[in-house]
Amino acid sequence: MKKFLFAFLFFANFFVYSQKNINYESVSQQLLQNIIDKKPINKHVSILEKSTLNELVNQLKTDQQKIAFWVNIYNAFIQISLTENPKEYENRGTFFGKKRVKIAGEILSFDDIEHGIIRKSRMKISLGYLRKWFRPKWERKLRVKNIDWRIHFALNCGAKSCPPVAIYTSENLNKEFDFMTSEYLKEQTTYDAATKTATSVALMSWFRGDFSGKSGACKILKKYKIIPKESKKLAFSSYNWTLLLGNFRTIPD
Repeated sequence: MKKFLFAFLFFANFFVYSQKNINYESVSQQLLQNIIDKKPINKHVSILEKSTLNELVNQLKTDQQKIAFWVNIYNAFIQISLTENPKEYENRGTFFGKKRVKIAGEILSFDDIEHGIIRKSRMKISLGYLRKWFRPKWERKLRVKNIDWRIHFALNCGAKSCPPVAIYTSENLNKEFDFMTSEYLKEQTTYDAATKTATSVALMSWFRGDFSGKSGACKILKKYKIIPKESKKLAFSSYNWTLLLGNFRTIPD
């Protein structure tokens, strides 16, 4: 009986110890990697479901840590949800607003993650200019301090026009974001030399506040050498909402 009790206490203490030492950013990366490799994901989903608000707050301290973690989580669960039930995409408003991701003691929607946490409590339909009036405690504790407009070229919502899915790390986030931003904008932008008009992705119009308006979007396209400096006009292309899963990309070292 004593041997049994000792063994029980040993494994119980080991479990508690191991739970306290979970690296949640690594869990988000491995979850996404397993989805890419078509390996089991139940273990990682379970770890996230058991996570607490305090654990995430204490571990995700910088904006880089928060963004890398939540972008990986968002992209992973988009793949999970639409693989399990692609018909959900027929009503995208309901799909993005549905509470489905159990994490940090809450059940979050994709809108909660994108607009509440990663976009610092911005209203979904406000072109990126208005903040939400009601901001729950978990959102205020988990959200970023500053919006990084490059998130729009990292979040994959499951549509054909969405940026590819990549795995992000807090250590190299700036480099990773710059690479994906450049690659995505090259693919999504055209330039008419006769009219000096650039046509780029609608994301820059929908969230224009995040990009500092239309003039800010033009500066971004010039900074990344997507369009010539003499470009005078900027138009936006239609967004292709055709469902496309498995659009993965590896970021070079």
